[in-house]
Amino acid sequence: MRSIAVVWAVLAVLLSGHAWADGWSPPAPEQRCPSKWGATDERGAANYMTPERVLHAARLVKTGETVELGHVLSGDIPLFGTRRFELYTKRTTPPLGTNRRRSNEEIVFTEIGQVGTQMDMLSHQTIGDLHYNCFDTNGIATRTGFSHLGIEKVGMLFTRGVLLDIAALKGVDTLAIDYEITPADLKAAAEREGVEIRRGDAVLVNTGWGRLWGADNAKYNSGCPGIGIAAAEWLAAKDVMLIGADNFPVEIAPNPDKSLSFPVHQIALVVNGIFLIENLKLDELAHRKVYEFAFAMQPLKIAGGTGSTVAPVAMY
Repeated sequence: MRSIAVVWAVLAVLLSGHAWADGWSPPAPEQRCPSKWGATDERGAANYMTPERVLHAARLVKTGETVELGHVLSGDIPLFGTRRFELYTKRTTPPLGTNRRRSNEEIVFTEIGQVGTQMDMLSHQTIGDLHYNCFDTNGIATRTGFSHLGIEKVGMLFTRGVLLDIAALKGVDTLAIDYEITPADLKAAAEREGVEIRRGDAVLVNTGWGRLWGADNAKYNSGCPGIGIAAAEWLAAKDVMLIGADNFPVEIAPNPDKSLSFPVHQIALVVNGIFLIENLKLDELAHRKVYEFAFAMQPLKIAGGTGSTVAPVAMY
């Protein structure tokens, strides 16, 4: 009888959509669709940005100080996989007029949505063929961009920002490459800093990995510490607007469960409609010990784009 009970228990777990071996599997479409904002929604957690939330964030600016959170784009930045950034100066005119005016421009060859400090849009990732809100890739992907879930749907984001400095919590400059940030870490950092995570927040996680940016690009891209599955689900339960970090995928890479490929991307973007901000520059904010601030960011309005290079700002 005991063996039969075990078999039924295993079947129950598998049928519920959770893999027995790895402890996590994506929820079935009927478990995550339609989204809390309705079956036609394309903006996900951007819906949290209300006039009331903007006013609340504005009241966090007390000193007028600003901290830029984006890296400078150039050809020698860390580029993950086959991504590229190449800029060529174009001198466009000879001296014109009696005032001898000349003009200069540039041509840029790049994945403008997925290089440097960048924001992942909901069209960037799927579970199988299905995106956020169960939009099917085969129905929305076109040669000239996505007909739904494009980055142009997001608009200006201005909200309360919170920095969770996990490196400082652990008393190190940089977390180990294989360190998985847990819900306990996030809670301990928030308690240490005297902040709480609220609905609609921009939660930025400092791992210290950003110290390698431009100093050791190969190591920067070889893997990184970051939030794990449990931490991502904990933040999603808090109804945050976005999660950012000073590494290339926000999450730990590779995942400790080698059978999984970037599961936090699915948890955030596909299941919950929460945006990810990768490759943030958080060293100055962490050095100043600014843990609560107004966060402002405007993604480029790339029609049908899967993301956008961004230059976020913290104001306090």
